[in-house]
Amino acid sequence: MRFRFDRFATLYFVHPVQRRMSGSKPSIPILMYHSITDEDETDVHAYYRTATSSLVFAQHMHYLHDLGYSTINVAEAVRSLQDGESTKKHAVVTFDDGYADFYTQAFPALNRHGFTATVFLPTGYIGKVPVRFKGKDCLTWGEVKELSKCGISFGSHTVTHPQLSTLDERSVKDEIVNSKRTIEDNLGESVDSFSYPFAFPEENSSFVRLLRNLLVESGYHQGVSTRIGTARGREDRYFLRRLPINSLDDVSLFEAKLQGGYDWLQRVQYASKLAKRYC
Repeated sequence: MRFRFDRFATLYFVHPVQRRMSGSKPSIPILMYHSITDEDETDVHAYYRTATSSLVFAQHMHYLHDLGYSTINVAEAVRSLQDGESTKKHAVVTFDDGYADFYTQAFPALNRHGFTATVFLPTGYIGKVPVRFKGKDCLTWGEVKELSKCGISFGSHTVTHPQLSTLDERSVKDEIVNSKRTIEDNLGESVDSFSYPFAFPEENSSFVRLLRNLLVESGYHQGVSTRIGTARGREDRYFLRRLPINSLDDVSLFEAKLQGGYDWLQRVQYASKLAKRYC
């Protein structure tokens, strides 16, 4: 395995120091998965990988269970943080992109432990028959309905999965309104959670304000982003931080992420975005 500075710093500096400190702020880990597959990502940097093998995912869920965690959805996480109940061992398991391997690989592993999850759907790729997105089949509406009856939550991941910050206001609104409406029409229940596609442009404050206003106007109550870290009570409930997970997350790194040991990387992430924006 290649040397990873983020793993080294987390396991040998940040997390050990953090565990010795008292009075850490309550937080909830929101895990960000994409595809549960054995896809070869050898040529992709560890930080940017989005595939998690079925074996590793099963290990993650088994370990989560052994550590005494229970799973909740995004709305429940927001309420827990606001009510000060976040000291309980809660975790949120999320999946972006609505891939069909959630149905075949992830759901059975979740079900074995009585866990739930939230799947964010790019509705333009969810059909009556499988539609391919980024080279993989996506869920069908039939599978979405079946999973919903089994306790899986669904949220919006836009219609076409664009980088929203590059669109005009009307197009942004269309993406978030139409995806919400499509899911609601197919499931017959309200959708109130949103997941931002691609890297979240937190350095672009004017766009973030615009997006938040549009989400509120469109009837969303909370959302998640690709900002790294565990979710905390004082952050904006529409852009909660998450923990990126993939096949390279061994048990040690996985546990450190759950306990906030990976949160330090958000500052590096933000500084990198600022540098790209102004340089």
